[in-house]
Amino acid sequence: MAEQATAPLSEAHNVSGPGEAPAAGPARPPATPEGMALAYGSLVLMALLPIFFGALRSVTCAKSKNASDMPETITSRDAARFPIVASCTLFGLYLFFKIFSQEYINLLLSMYFFVLGILALSHTISPIMNKFFPANFPSKQYQLLFTQGSGENKEEIVNYEFDSKDLVCLAMSSVVGVWYLLRKHWIANNLFGLAFSLNGVELLHLNNVSTGCILLGGLFIYDVFWVFGTNVMVTVAKSFEAPIKLVFPQDLLEKGLEADNFAMLGLGDVVIPGIFIALLLRFDISLKKNTHTYFYTSFVAYIFGLGLTIFIMHIFKHAQPALLYLVPACIGFPLLVALVKGEITEMFSYEENSMPKEEPGDSKDARMETDKKEK
Repeated sequence: MAEQATAPLSEAHNVSGPGEAPAAGPARPPATPEGMALAYGSLVLMALLPIFFGALRSVTCAKSKNASDMPETITSRDAARFPIVASCTLFGLYLFFKIFSQEYINLLLSMYFFVLGILALSHTISPIMNKFFPANFPSKQYQLLFTQGSGENKEEIVNYEFDSKDLVCLAMSSVVGVWYLLRKHWIANNLFGLAFSLNGVELLHLNNVSTGCILLGGLFIYDVFWVFGTNVMVTVAKSFEAPIKLVFPQDLLEKGLEADNFAMLGLGDVVIPGIFIALLLRFDISLKKNTHTYFYTSFVAYIFGLGLTIFIMHIFKHAQPALLYLVPACIGFPLLVALVKGEITEMFSYEENSMPKEEPGDSKDARMETDKKEK
């Protein structure tokens, strides 16, 4: 009957663990072992999907010259400041929920994530939907451009390119958005959550392994402090109603799709390790070998760390900072492999801008063929 705690996505990090059931309302019956196994197994699977496919898409994203697909690069300076900014955001939200009405805050957040969710889901399904459009489908190109200043001082704020097919995907995603806004159904929540996670892994790029270690190390300390040192993160997590977590009902077998006793996993526990795993995939490709050793090693390490989180959570019956287990696993396993293979120098000297750029008009098949030849 335990619920899972999760921190806001704006903190770029989340907690997994059982919290207390709400004080108000009738007591829920305990979750059955089968229901718990199904829920946690589904959460693990949902966490792995955006990491795996987001990492693959990040390779294409790193080569792209399309302004709308350019990744956001995280430098070591950004990584060092991230836990501080996240802490300030977390404590600010905590104060907001203490001072103002939770209902109105969540209403504003729902509208905000409604718009973001539609855009994220549209971007996620666009490559898939493009395969189903007929060859004669009219495709007009559009560009959304916002700038500030003039002349030589003109600076781009938004430069987004899209076509008619993207508009169809946007309309489909809007249906999910309205469903989420009206019903807050857990399936709609997960569709948005998966889209946020995949986009985060695809579009947020660490510039090198050292930056990844700084980011994960800083959030490791942040996570442990705010979960074990205070009640701030758990309080915010329970109050925050937005698609910033993956959820799965533990009573699905008893109540079907209307089940309401959820196990939850915060998106930050997916995205933060995910961008490091995606970096290792791009490092694998830069080695021009016919293996993805570091990618698969870190991927297995993530499964191990997440499984350990769930195990410890049920042993101690307390909310667990997932990065306490994920960070050592996701950093330690690949570093150990690099030491054994004698490639530790190559790993830490790899820079993100060393990826070859994709020429405009290159097809996906052509890119795959080029990668095969390079390997």
